[in-house]
Order: sequence, then C-alpha cells, then structure tokens
Amino acid sequence: MPDPTSPAPLDVTDAEAAEINRISHPLLSDPAPDADDSLARIDSTPAGEVFITINRPARKNAFDAATIAALREAFETLHGADHVRVVFIRGAGGTFSAGADLGWMRDAATWSESDNREDAMGLARMLKALHDIPALTVAIVEGAAMGGGAGIVAACDMAVAVDGAKFAFSEVKLGLIPATIAPYVIEAVGARTARALFLTGNTMDADYAAHVGLIDMVLPDAAAIDSFVTMLTDSLQANAPGAMGESKRLVNDLAGQEIDHRLMEDTARRIARARVSDEGREGVGAFLDKRKPRWA
Repeated sequence: MPDPTSPAPLDVTDAEAAEINRISHPLLSDPAPDADDSLARIDSTPAGEVFITINRPARKNAFDAATIAALREAFETLHGADHVRVVFIRGAGGTFSAGADLGWMRDAATWSESDNREDAMGLARMLKALHDIPALTVAIVEGAAMGGGAGIVAACDMAVAVDGAKFAFSEVKLGLIPATIAPYVIEAVGARTARALFLTGNTMDADYAAHVGLIDMVLPDAAAIDSFVTMLTDSLQANAPGAMGESKRLVNDLAGQEIDHRLMEDTARRIARARVSDEGREGVGAFLDKRKPRWA
C-alpha cells in the first residue's frame, strides 16, 4: 500500500480519475480478451520499482493474443499507480521477445481482413497502454527483440541491451508491414532511419541499435543488468513521483507543437500549478531547509 504521506496523485479530470480507478482495480470491468496473468509477471518493491516480465520462455516470449492481452492489462494497471517511479520490462529465459508466434501467424493467415484488423488492434492497444504509463519505462533486452518485441522497446522511455542482442523489423520479408509499432519506432529513431529499418528488414546488433537511437546503452553482459537497475533506481529516489509523471505528460503533450502564445501560456500554467502543489512546496522547502524531501 502507498505511504499515506506520499505526494498527491497527478492532477486529472474527473473522467480521467474514473478511468484510472477502473483500470487500477484488480478486477477490471472490461478485461482484455484471452488474458492470462501468468504470461506477464509483475513484481514490485516498496520503493516504487516495478518489474514486468514477458513470461513465455519456451516460445522465446513470442507474442500471441493471450500474451498481448496479459501485457496490456499489466500496463493499464500501472496507469493509476502514482507512487511508482520506474517500470522495467524484460523477457524470461534470456530472450526479450522473438516477435510474433508462428502458430498465431498461421491462424491469422486464414482470417478475414476484419478479423485481422481487430486482432491488430490488440497489439495497438497494448503498446498505447505501455506508452501511457506515467512512470519511467525501461526495456532491458537480452537475446533478441524482433518485430513487435522491438516495438515494445521503442514504446518505452529508455532501453538498454546486453552486448550480443539482436533487433529487426523484418515484416517486409514476409510481405507485411510494421504498422502498429511504427508510431513508436518513428518517435524513437526518426522518420528517415525508420524508413531504412523498415524497408531493408535487416537484423542489427546492439551497437547499431544504440547508434540509431532504438536503445540508450549497451551493457557488457547479463551480469551487468543488476548493477544498471540499482544505479537507475537509486538515482530516481530523489525524484518526486508526481513530478516525474507530469514531466512525461509534458513531453507527450508538447512534442511537435508550434511554439506560439497558446503553448507559452500552457507551459506557464503547468509550472505555476507545480509550484503550488504539495510536491512542489515540499521539494522547494526541503531544498531551502537543506534536508531531504519526504519522498527521498
């Protein structure tokens, strides 16, 4: 349970609050179809760290409808968790995700266009749920992140990969296109690089993935993962969880907008609201008093 002295939740409308309450409740009123909680394992710590593991190691964590639905529910549950600072996502068994499950692809080949559209919306909803988590999201890639797996990497705020990891958007080799993951890949690497990655379909190593901006750091080996997690989580303890969520919302809302008077007024309103918030008053007061804020 969150500490009752923790900062107030994000400023949201009544409609947003109702939606957050719905999706953060363990019994969702509108669960994703075919969801299986065992396919997306969730672990957390009192310090506000959450670990989501794609848990299908026998199939190298390949996606099917049930896995996608389980991940979507896991991500949606975190939308209202204002005490969470960071969410790490990784795959069980040393592989992040091999992409689409072959059996799932075989079935989809027999479906109508309408059925395929609804099926694809499952992946689109899952990725949007990940993208909209207020906390910092971090993909930790071992082995491979292919197709939709690489799409999850792109939809996170940060990503690291162990040396030797492989990435690919190889849909064109199957006569397909990386449609549902495209918005996140384009945001991560830019339009020109996305065109090159999508049209060649070539496999890239971790160094090249870092070069194009798909990941942020290459770790020397799997043994370095724990040290990275500790380093990042320790650095985040000084940060106010609510301010982190508002900062993420700030970027999402302002990206690509023209800098005009309306935008200037919007940003001024946001900082003014932050200054008079419980977190803002506590943080500035702690700084002036030369003490740690209550969330640290």
